Amino acid sequence: MKTLVTGGAGFIGSHLVDALTARGDEAVVLDNLSSGKLENIASAMANGTRLIEGDIRDAGFVTRTLEAERPGTIFHLAAQSEVRKSIEEPTFDATVNVVGSVNLIEASQKIGLDRFVFASTGGAVYGEGELIDLPAVETTVPEPMCQYGLSKFVVEKYLELYRRLYMFNSVALRLANVYGPRQNPKGEAGAVAIFAGQLKNGEKPTVFGDGTQTRDFVYVGDVIDAMLTASRTDVEGTINVGSGVEVPLLELISTIGGLGENGNTFKPSFDTARKGDVQRNSIDPSRAAADLGWSPATSLEDGLKKTVDSI
Repeated sequence: MKTLVTGGAGFIGSHLVDALTARGDEAVVLDNLSSGKLENIASAMANGTRLIEGDIRDAGFVTRTLEAERPGTIFHLAAQSEVRKSIEEPTFDATVNVVGSVNLIEASQKIGLDRFVFASTGGAVYGEGELIDLPAVETTVPEPMCQYGLSKFVVEKYLELYRRLYMFNSVALRLANVYGPRQNPKGEAGAVAIFAGQLKNGEKPTVFGDGTQTRDFVYVGDVIDAMLTASRTDVEGTINVGSGVEVPLLELISTIGGLGENGNTFKPSFDTARKGDVQRNSIDPSRAAADLGWSPATSLEDGLKKTVDSI
């Protein structure tokens, strides 16, 4: 099977490409390398994966690429994924996440694509968890608190429209807070990687807010399993991919600190809470279990150890 992965040189995308290569797919990566790294896909490229460098905002480029490659399945992971940047540069966020995605969906429909798997967000699409029943289920009405969450939700609605108009075969996976090896420890997103990097460098972690805010963490290997499983089914709509467990940031920091040589000194400093960050979040993976036979297999402790060891 020929499979195309947008954002395939990134954190999650490169793990997916490795898995596709391992199962024998002809994998093609489409990435503009704005945040993805060639080193992430070096092993896959040595085993036959090809990289096409380009930007999904360029409709002509996307159309030409899909017409030339004609993959059977597309995993769409390319995105502007930082909450802070989406608030500061909403036009950029919408152009990448909405316009870029529509370019890809339209071109995919025209070539008669078999299956489209979209990486959406469960961490940002539902909005403030204190206002809804947690863990959030897929029928919860989304009330995003940032432009990033809104842009992902808009793409979900485009996929619904294309299903109605063209019987376009797609699924949107609402991912919780994904963590694991290759996540950028110096980025704005990804609390686990940031804290793990600070632990390794002997730095003090910074918490924006009081540290009682909660997040739902899911290990990247489990997310890849969910994506591969979803690609082999005709299940449509939105599916949560998370643990269903709320983890306070102070508890996360304590657990990560325990993995270091001087974990008892890994105590946070506090700064002002950031606009767009929700206080509580967790998503219910029951539909994934029922319709995909998927549930997270990696405990937080094991996943954190793998992440810290990789940095």
